[in-house]
Amino acid sequence: MARGNRRGSLFPKDEDCVLFLDTLGEACVKSGWRVHGWVLMGNHYHLLLETPRANLVEGMKWLQNTYTRRFNVRHRGWGRLFGDRYKAVIVQSEEGTYYETLLDYIHLNPVRAGRVRLVSKSEASVADYPWSSVAQGYALPAGKRASWLAVLDGLAAFGLSDRPSGRAAFVARLDERARSEKVRDCGKSLLRERGDGETAEDGRLSDLGRGWYWGTRDFAEVMLERFGSTSRRRQSRNYRSSGLERDYASGDAERVVRTGMEYFGLARAELERLPGAHVGKCAMGLVITQRTTVSMAWIAERLSMKSAANASQQIRLFRRKLEGGEIPREVARWVRNQLRNVA
Repeated sequence: MARGNRRGSLFPKDEDCVLFLDTLGEACVKSGWRVHGWVLMGNHYHLLLETPRANLVEGMKWLQNTYTRRFNVRHRGWGRLFGDRYKAVIVQSEEGTYYETLLDYIHLNPVRAGRVRLVSKSEASVADYPWSSVAQGYALPAGKRASWLAVLDGLAAFGLSDRPSGRAAFVARLDERARSEKVRDCGKSLLRERGDGETAEDGRLSDLGRGWYWGTRDFAEVMLERFGSTSRRRQSRNYRSSGLERDYASGDAERVVRTGMEYFGLARAELERLPGAHVGKCAMGLVITQRTTVSMAWIAERLSMKSAANASQQIRLFRRKLEGGEIPREVARWVRNQLRNVA
C-alpha cells in the first residue's frame, strides 16, 4: 500500500494508470514477482504480491522510483510523488481465509470509496471499475490479461476454475458482498481472528490499516522465530536492502553477462578493452535493465562502460537501433531470446 505525497493524486488520468501498470509489469519481469490482486485508487494503490526471491525492498524501490520519473516527465513535474514509505504486511496464505479476505478487501476498495455503487443499481458490478485486477484480470480469459497476474491462484482460493462460469462466479460473489454490506465497511474484516474463530487480542495483528502481519498468532510466532524480534527486524531491513536482495539481482545480472560473453565470444580482458558502444556490451546491458533491478552503476562497472550516464546513453541508443531494425540479426535474436525467457 502506498499513497501520494500529501495525499496528492498518483493517477490523475487514465493514461497514468496505464503507465503504472506497464511499470508494474516491468517490475514483475525484473524481480520475479507474482501479483495476485491490485487496485489503483487515485491517491493510493494496493498490491497483493508474492515475492519468490525475497526481494520486496529492491523491487518496490525500482517500481516507485521509476514510476515517479516517468510521471514527472509526462506531467513536466519534479520531486517526490509518493508520501511516506510504502506499508507492507506479511500475509498467511496456507491456513485460514486470510488470503481470500485480503483479496476481497483490495477488490472492494472502489465500493468503499464510492467509485462503484451497487445498492440501488442491481445491473452495476464491481467489474465496472476499470482499474483493478477484477476488470483487468479475474473477469477476463487468460489471453486478455497480464501474464504476471496470478488469477489461477485467486480463483482456486474460492474453489473456482478459470472458465467463464468460474470467472463470472468470482465477480458475482464480490457484487453480492457490495450489495449486502455497508458501503464504508464493504470487504473489511470486522473481527481480527486468531484462527479458531475467537477475537485476537494481539496488537501486532494487522486490521489492514495497522500492524505488520495478517494471519494467526502461530503464524506471527513462526515469522518472529524466522526473522527475529522487532528490533532485529528493523536492523535486518537495511541488511536485506543492501545485501541479500541485491545479491538476488546481481546474481541474475551475472548470469546474463556470462551467457552474453559466451554467445558473443568475449573474454574478460576483451570486455575491458572494447568501447562502451560495443554491440555486445549494449545488448547485455539492455537485457540486464529489463530483467533485473541492479543499478546502472553496476552495469557500467561490470561491462566496463565508463560511467552510469554513459551506460544509460549507450543502452538507450542500442534500444532505438534494435527497434528500428539496425542491429545485426544474430545480436537481435539473442536479446529477444533472453527477454522471451522471462516474459
